[in-house]
Amino acid sequence: MELFFTTLASALAGFVDAIVGGGGLILLPALFAAYPTTAPATLFGTNKSASVWGTAFATWQYSRRIHVRWAGLLPAAGATMLAAFAGAWLVTLISPEFLRKLLPLVLLAVLVYTLMRKDLGRHHMPRFTGRTELLASSTIGLTIGFYDGFFGPGTGSFFVFLFVRWLGYDFLNASVAAKLLNLSSNIAALVLFTLKGHVWWHLALPMAMANVAGSLLGTHLALQHGAGFVRGMFIVVVGALICKTSYDAFLR
Repeated sequence: MELFFTTLASALAGFVDAIVGGGGLILLPALFAAYPTTAPATLFGTNKSASVWGTAFATWQYSRRIHVRWAGLLPAAGATMLAAFAGAWLVTLISPEFLRKLLPLVLLAVLVYTLMRKDLGRHHMPRFTGRTELLASSTIGLTIGFYDGFFGPGTGSFFVFLFVRWLGYDFLNASVAAKLLNLSSNIAALVLFTLKGHVWWHLALPMAMANVAGSLLGTHLALQHGAGFVRGMFIVVVGALICKTSYDAFLR
């Protein structure tokens, strides 16, 4: 029963993650509910071992239909991976608890800003090219990659928002860029968890297959319906993240 429950949650997480990120909001609570006595690090590692495949397939699917600005994004992906390693290393030295109460407020500011700016992310008008774009995307990768390694919740949403707000992408193209950078940070985290022995590979395989299936469906819908659909999903996911992180910070 636990395997069926977590596999279904993985498929739904892959679906949401492929559109706008935030799949961990679904899969991680499902893993903690199904295996409440398991070490959290093992559940985090198992989550990454499934989600990394869905993210990889979503990135590949998007790149076949959407023009990806590889020159600016590949160096940013490398920066994201290094920063995620650094964040994961730092969390072994100090606690990220101080971020727990701050996170819902930051997410609320992102949501309010997005709702107030009705045209935000509806049109794809990149502001930078060449070295300037590379530096901007790498700065995003370093900052959010470090955050992902150190703490994590809302990583995909922060990637999307910054590519929309700072670089002038629409929500669909921002989601594509976010997938590539998120894939890099997920690989970094997965390598770390694997080296520490915190992955249940027998559970990871069926969850990975389900995650890929959900990811392919989510990618198809995002490509079919465009930036407006992705913006709507972004608002829903950020709203859900605010509720979840507020509960964790103030009520638990």
